Parts: sequence; structure tokens; C-alpha cells
Amino acid sequence: MASNQLKLPTRRSDCPVACTMDLLGDKWTLLIIRDLVRGRHRYMELAQAEETIPTNLLSERLERLIECSLVERRLLLKGGKRTAYYLTDKGRSLTKVLGVIADWGLEHIEKTKLAPEILEMRARGEASKG
Repeated sequence: MASNQLKLPTRRSDCPVACTMDLLGDKWTLLIIRDLVRGRHRYMELAQAEETIPTNLLSERLERLIECSLVERRLLLKGGKRTAYYLTDKGRSLTKVLGVIADWGLEHIEKTKLAPEILEMRARGEASKG
């Protein structure tokens, strides 16, 4: 196993799709990653997403993402208690996945639209377009 690969505590099979879904396939995880891509880094910003993730689930998902090295927690001020969450390089590599999912939804699900932040990022060439 390469050093940059995750070791999942439990897995249903060796299938990479199944293993990825075990890590990211719940109702909330990719939405948290989406919001981090959109520049929402504080806990309350993540908690106030339009999908209204319950705070106990937000805390649990953030901890899991940190344990898997997809997200890192940073102190905003030395000695302070305020923290922010940022995607690691491994976490940022999921931007392409989100782009493909978003493009599929735009094409196949009525009345969907991209967030203004993502439109701006795409215009600057910073966000994947699938």
C-alpha cells in the first residue's frame, strides 16, 4: 500500500467504489467537503449550510475527515480556542469528484444550479468542471 493511501478500519470488499462509498457515501460528508471548497471554514459556517446538518453529525464527520487526513483543523489564534477547518491536498483532490457530480446534477436534475462561489471559481479556472 502506498504511503498516501488510507487504511479503512472496516470494509465490505476490496472494490475501490465500495471502499470510497464507505468513506464518503453518507448523506453529509461530500456536502461538508463542498462547503470547505466554497470557502466555509468555521464550524458555524458549516453548521449553517442550507441542508442543515445536525451539529452532532457535523462534529462526527469532521473528526472522521481529520482522521482520514482529508481535512485539517487549524487554530485561528495562538493560544485561542477558535478553530477553522481546511482541506488537505488529499481532500482537495476530491474537487474533481464534486465537479463531476455537480455537472451530472445540472444535466439530469431539474432546477439545480451551481453556487455563485463555484461559478466564480470555475471562471477563474480553480474549480473542476468534471
